[in-house]
Amino acid sequence: MAELDLGPDLNAAERDELAALVRDIAVVHGKVTLSSGKEADYYVDLRRATLHHRAGALIGRLVRELTSDWDYAGVGGLTLGADPVATAVMHAPGRPIDAFVVRKSVKEHGMQRLIEGFDVAGQKVLVVEDTSTTGGSALTAVRAVREAGGEVIGVATVVDRDTGAAEAIRAEGVPYRYVLGLTDLGLAGS
Repeated sequence: MAELDLGPDLNAAERDELAALVRDIAVVHGKVTLSSGKEADYYVDLRRATLHHRAGALIGRLVRELTSDWDYAGVGGLTLGADPVATAVMHAPGRPIDAFVVRKSVKEHGMQRLIEGFDVAGQKVLVVEDTSTTGGSALTAVRAVREAGGEVIGVATVVDRDTGAAEAIRAEGVPYRYVLGLTDLGLAGS
């Protein structure tokens, strides 16, 4: 198994602020079924954070910081959770990075594309996700990018649930990093 790669140190104040915002606006307690089919006693509805004026900006900066040692020209992932994360990274200060969206299925009309936006063919790209449980959404995006001729240099997620995503993604030969874990949200052991 590949060694855990935590990436560069993040701005502690911004990371703490993001954790507080996620706890306040995105953590919902109660029985829920996750997209993976697993059940949990809480749900991290990260769209509440990724689409929030302050949290979204922090996410963009922190994901750029987290992946500052990786060389990539585009950022994106499986719609819908990855979309605001990718655009936050695209708009965060720093070098130009374009965004793309991986559809869940090919469009039946128009250009009939699976990947919209930045043309990933021949490009190094970062796959992002809002919350990782099993890694299934990120791996769907990784496979789509590879099939389109792109090179995935890594996967970065905002919140890792510590339920196997890191292992599954690394098993595919893709480096994996995250901004926040369950401990950061006061959910460890939940």
